[in-house]
Amino acid sequence: MASPDDRRYLESHEWHKLEGDVVTLGISQFAVDELTDITYVEAIVSEGTTDKGAPVAEVESVKATSEIYAGIDGEVIDVNQDVIDDPSLINQDCYGKGWLLKIKPANPAQLDALLSSADYDKLHG
Repeated sequence: MASPDDRRYLESHEWHKLEGDVVTLGISQFAVDELTDITYVEAIVSEGTTDKGAPVAEVESVKATSEIYAGIDGEVIDVNQDVIDDPSLINQDCYGKGWLLKIKPANPAQLDALLSSADYDKLHG
């Protein structure tokens, strides 16, 4: 399955989708498939600023614990409480209801440095 082309990706499997002046962040289907059943989600940064490359969340599965990183600088403005309450939403719909954070980017042009869906899929397809 090809990754959605309306977002940008980090090699470490985070997607970033710009909608207006807000970037929604989540993890890719490839990451979900590798982790299998996600059992716990924690927002490391629930409000305030974050830096490109900084961990912003953590997901745990029966296989592993993984840090989730921001690919941009900005201010965390929302955390998906539904995913924290029910981590299985990521398994069910990682590109929709399973989003993790919303960030107001300090510099939206930083998204241009992230991988396109085609480049991400070449690395992990």
